[in-house]
Amino acid sequence: MTQYRSDFLATLEARGFIDQCTDAAGLDALALAGPVAAYIGFDCTAGSLHVGSLVPIMMLRWLQRTGHQPIVLMGGGTTKVGDPSGKDESRQLLTDEQIAANMAGIRLVFSRFLDFGDGPTDAVMVNNADWLDRLAYIPFLREIGRHFTINRMLGFESVKLRLEREQPLTFLEFNYMILQGYDFLELFRRRGCRVQMGGSDQWGNIVNGIELGRRVDQAALFGLTTPLITTASGAKMGKTAAGAVWLNADRVSPYDYWQYWRNTEDADVGRFLRLFTELPLDEIAQLERLPGAELNQAKKRLAFEATRLCHGEEAAREAAETARRTFEEGAAAEGLPTVDLPVAHFAGGVTVVELLVATGLATSKGEARRLIKGGGARLDDVIVSDESTLAQAAAGATLKLSAGRKRHALVRVT
Repeated sequence: MTQYRSDFLATLEARGFIDQCTDAAGLDALALAGPVAAYIGFDCTAGSLHVGSLVPIMMLRWLQRTGHQPIVLMGGGTTKVGDPSGKDESRQLLTDEQIAANMAGIRLVFSRFLDFGDGPTDAVMVNNADWLDRLAYIPFLREIGRHFTINRMLGFESVKLRLEREQPLTFLEFNYMILQGYDFLELFRRRGCRVQMGGSDQWGNIVNGIELGRRVDQAALFGLTTPLITTASGAKMGKTAAGAVWLNADRVSPYDYWQYWRNTEDADVGRFLRLFTELPLDEIAQLERLPGAELNQAKKRLAFEATRLCHGEEAAREAAETARRTFEEGAAAEGLPTVDLPVAHFAGGVTVVELLVATGLATSKGEARRLIKGGGARLDDVIVSDESTLAQAAAGATLKLSAGRKRHALVRVT
């Protein structure tokens, strides 16, 4: 483990955030000397970020907490092109209206993790459409494009992946790495930004920006990447059988978010506590050493702290209490995901299959039938063994649906 002198890099190293750095000693000295501006870019491909984006978000949070300035770069311009990294095919092109709506949803995420303002360590949010949309094509090619060789660009993993799999790579996407490098140059000029951070899959793009800044403005820039985070079983972070674990409450409720972290694999508890909470390292060391079933207490702490950061302390307490009542007391507690259905819908009875789909516990009737066949579906805590089982209820009644032991929802009859 590298011995860093700056609080920023020492903290990131100790908590497992660092994969590669273009000049670790130089960046350490820069961070030690005073506030440093660093940025991470986020394209606006959806109306929220998901758990897979938490590592870079937490990097920006630690950057600010250790006395430096986070810059959140919104990809209003680059989203119009689409990052080919890790993709087998082109991203769907979005309209300006769709990009603006997605950006508004993403802004909400950062308002909870960072403090924005005008001070030297206050976070700022900028949009690369501010400069990319105004570029003149020929002048841009002459000033910036001449610093990028086709030979090197063909060696990028994002390009090689497409070519090896004989998947088309459009000229539009081929320009993405040039635009991302240009972003770094613009942020250096506009904000004095010296550092770009991101996931390990962005290493080549980050190095491009550093070299462009050196060639065009003789700027000394730095790059820092995080490792790819997967679960102990090899699953990608932020994905579940039910879909992405979004960070906005209108997409994934605080209760479901809490449950996602509560269901962490045993082998991941310590690592996730270091990455996704701000608990002191000595406390984390004690939690991850808990034996046997006691490790569940560490998982609950992880769930609470992660939910607190994303949704606030009150929402975290409500989610924890809902889980306690549901699992420890068997109560159909308030706070569970809830669907309202009119009483007329129950005339003659509604199949449990339909209710599982209506509550989101199953994504399709086929999945609901498989859940029932496997013995994982319950209605009011009673196992449903027949897919034709009907639920009947009067106005004002509340039904509890369960998929497995840990996923629950309520149906209110209105």
